[in-house]
Amino acid sequence: QVQLVESGGALVQTGGSLKLSCLASGSAFSINARAMAWFRRQAPDNQREWVAIILSSGITNYADSVKGRFTISRDNAKNTVYLQMNSLKPEDTAVYYCTAGRYLNGRYSWDYWGQGTQVTVSS
Repeated sequence: QVQLVESGGALVQTGGSLKLSCLASGSAFSINARAMAWFRRQAPDNQREWVAIILSSGITNYADSVKGRFTISRDNAKNTVYLQMNSLKPEDTAVYYCTAGRYLNGRYSWDYWGQGTQVTVSS
């Protein structure tokens, strides 16, 4: 059984920083060959929004809304992915989810998801 466990969510003021972590474990699972990404769900519509991705090669990409403020990174030896969030804004308030996937048939397939961690940015 593969598990992704996020941590690091908190209440922070506008302009503050947080670092989220996502630890992968179980069934000899390794993130080494996986694409890893962060998504978020925001109230009130609760739509899932892609935030950032890091490929096994280390290549990264970001949603325009977080570009220049968020940094995704990975430590394969620790089976962990991080999301450093700086200059936080109230609109970053959301539940943040970590996911592991593969590139198949021209698209990413996200196989495993964490339970989410709440980030709240006060104005």
